[in-house]
Amino acid sequence: MNLDGTPHVTNGGTLEANKLIVMGASLGGLAALTEILSVLPEDFPCPILVVMHIDAHRSELPRILADRCAMPAFHAMHEQVLEPGKIYVAPPDQHMLVDGPLVLLSRNAREHHSRPAIDPLFRSAALSRGSDVIGVVLTGMLSDGTFGLQAIKEAGGIAIVQDPDDAVEPSMPRSAMRYVDVDHCLPLRDIGGTLQALVRVRQPPRHWANRPQVESEYALFRHKGDTMEQLESIGEPSMFVCPECKGGLWSVKGSKPPRFRCHTGHAYTLETLEHAQSDATDDALWAATRAVQEKIILMEQIAAQREALGDDDREAPLERDLVVVRGHLDTLMGVVTTMPGSAARF
Repeated sequence: MNLDGTPHVTNGGTLEANKLIVMGASLGGLAALTEILSVLPEDFPCPILVVMHIDAHRSELPRILADRCAMPAFHAMHEQVLEPGKIYVAPPDQHMLVDGPLVLLSRNAREHHSRPAIDPLFRSAALSRGSDVIGVVLTGMLSDGTFGLQAIKEAGGIAIVQDPDDAVEPSMPRSAMRYVDVDHCLPLRDIGGTLQALVRVRQPPRHWANRPQVESEYALFRHKGDTMEQLESIGEPSMFVCPECKGGLWSVKGSKPPRFRCHTGHAYTLETLEHAQSDATDDALWAATRAVQEKIILMEQIAAQREALGDDDREAPLERDLVVVRGHLDTLMGVVTTMPGSAARF
């Protein structure tokens, strides 16, 4: 099915859905992806779509995978037709989505403070291909991939998670294990062989009770339809503000783990929201530090000017104020250099 609910059609007939594998990884993902994909044969019978958290940085991931795998690997292109036996990698700073037989690329709002993010790919694959999807969550920090894997599983697809004890960074696999009814929890060495077996097993179609809510979230992410109507259908206002666009965040009803969305499409779990808020707090503290430093420099130049003019009556109060402001700068520097980050906790 396409995302609008219509069947895939080609050459005048209905195209039977093929298996589709979607993978998500973050910290430690290069080695994990290489180990899994390098054991798959050149004639692997379905496409594989890969998201790794790289943001806007230049990525050599397709070249590295192509050098070490039998299948060709490349950055996906917008509206490219998916073909079996090929590895499609999300390009830097673009979300990768599935719409029936096509890849879509978008620069819609970050999810979990990342673009590309894993959840948009997994969610779109579940909506578009249902029980024919196999989702794989690998090593990485925080919780991206958990909600998308839930969607795949609820749509009748198969959920695979790397064994957290086998992961360079176990947070993403642990989150998926905690909140998804996972079919297979495996070390890297076993995932490739399992995929080869699973792509030849047809999962029966399954009724997906939560599909309307996922469709609303997907429409919100793509800026389709009435934004406020969609927000009201999936959640309720929270006390938090989006750290990226400063809009109000809405708490998604019934979500486990708790999740939040804003009207521009940004999405977070509690953990990824704290991570993004930590970055915003850090930026604000450094901006305040810069402003106070500049204030001190200006005050020192004014004091020097007054001294040169012999304006002692006005210079003395300014020197007293400088002592106070320098004290404020010392306090700010103490705060900004000791404020705990979020990375160590996950």
